[in-house]
Amino acid sequence: MSISLGTEFLQTAIKRLRYYKSLGEKTFDQLTDADFHFAPNEASNSIAVIIQHLSGNMLSRWTNFLTEDGEKAWRQRDEEFEVHNYSRQQLLDLWEKGWNCFLQALTALTEDDLLKTIYIREEPLSVIDAINRQLAHYPYHVGQILYIGKLLKNTGWQSLSIEKGKSELYNKSEGIKDPAKNQ
Repeated sequence: MSISLGTEFLQTAIKRLRYYKSLGEKTFDQLTDADFHFAPNEASNSIAVIIQHLSGNMLSRWTNFLTEDGEKAWRQRDEEFEVHNYSRQQLLDLWEKGWNCFLQALTALTEDDLLKTIYIREEPLSVIDAINRQLAHYPYHVGQILYIGKLLKNTGWQSLSIEKGKSELYNKSEGIKDPAKNQ
């Protein structure tokens, strides 16, 4: 059975994005409720603010993705960067709501959709470019979440990848080496 290039692109993009979602969630599992609201300095965002932003972006971009501009009139982007003091559960609900919207829209796409034109702030983009844009944007913010988690937990951090000094052991181990393939 031969798989088309477009289908392969969609399937691998979804796997990669699910992997980054899981990295965020594995970080949340290591945090206290208060940790979500820690900001390293005034120029930095807390994990709570990053979650607010990701959710707002995903809901705006991926609601009616193929038929409406990705910057919805109802989105309040600047408000996403304000401190709202949401509870842990409220933040996890925002996280899920955004990711569910995004992943449902992505999994509904077909190969025929990939070359269609969508709009973000009235700027035309191919569906492929819009997906690639999010493949860069969302992992960027998940990386920030992980970094803040590591700062907070320090020596108590449970590594989500290959631990320092253990690359050779990991490379010699059996099994799938690319964790995104398990998504």
